[in-house]
Amino acid sequence: METRTLGRTGRPVSVVGLGTWQLGADWGEVREDDALAVLDAAYEGGVRFYDTADVYGDGRSEQLIGRWLRSRGIDDVTVATKMGRRADPHVPEAYTLDAFRAWNDRSRENLGVDTLDLVQLHCPPTPVYDRDETYDALDTLVAEGRVASYGVSVETRAEALAALARPHVATVQIILNMLRLAPLDDVLPAAQDAGVGIIVRVPLASGLLSGKYDESTTFDASDHRSYNRDGSAFDVGETFSGVPFELGLEAVRRLAPLVPEGATMAQTALRWVIDQPGVSTVIPGARNPEQARGNVAAADLAPLPAETLDAVRAVYDELVAPEVAHRW
Repeated sequence: METRTLGRTGRPVSVVGLGTWQLGADWGEVREDDALAVLDAAYEGGVRFYDTADVYGDGRSEQLIGRWLRSRGIDDVTVATKMGRRADPHVPEAYTLDAFRAWNDRSRENLGVDTLDLVQLHCPPTPVYDRDETYDALDTLVAEGRVASYGVSVETRAEALAALARPHVATVQIILNMLRLAPLDDVLPAAQDAGVGIIVRVPLASGLLSGKYDESTTFDASDHRSYNRDGSAFDVGETFSGVPFELGLEAVRRLAPLVPEGATMAQTALRWVIDQPGVSTVIPGARNPEQARGNVAAADLAPLPAETLDAVRAVYDELVAPEVAHRW
């Protein structure tokens, strides 16, 4: 597995990581044995970067990763978690040093570590990015040895650019995929200039870019692809990248002929992300070991040719950009 340096953390990470939201909640039920099998399959395939959050299953995802690390004796991975979404109400004023310490203590206990490798603000209210107090508090966590590095997980490009202006932000996590190209124009170049790592989430547009869905596909009631299509639970950009489901299906049909021989649509979508300048790691989720192994295999594909990249841009410009480019 190719490794890249994760921005200002200085840590080597695999270009394909593992997102573990689905091991906690919101993607239908995943049994503990299955979750551990996913973690094993990813590690065996060379994955050395795991992304979680304190609210994924109210800590279940962090706890599973912590138990897995201890039971397997694994010490050569980077685990990134997130904090902030436990605030109730979720308002800018909730982002204080005392709250950070409390959230941090809980995550360290869940993961069974003294120092978190990387903690990210979890899509906070936009004003949080512009407050000096935010970054002073994060610097305090580093000084206290609670975290080694910190970053942000953002919804919008403007939020990413605000964070990139801060000298100690190590990473930015952002949605980027074949249906969400706008970050290529400004965020990724700015991150490269600043030496900040880019963690790409939602690379398969919540499964749309697997090529396995059609108009008859249904999702479990506990799956955000059922209950958050209108953005009533959280930012709609997290569900199918904010692309209306039927429009996304049409875009994927146009992208399908670009898949190289011997590859899947999902692997091609992941390879597309890996090929973008400035990307440190991409974090697809997996509900079973087969999906984890399939994701890992994307790193073995040859870089996509220029004509494929141009074709992806054309589909985006024609079909998708009018729906999403101005929003995120």
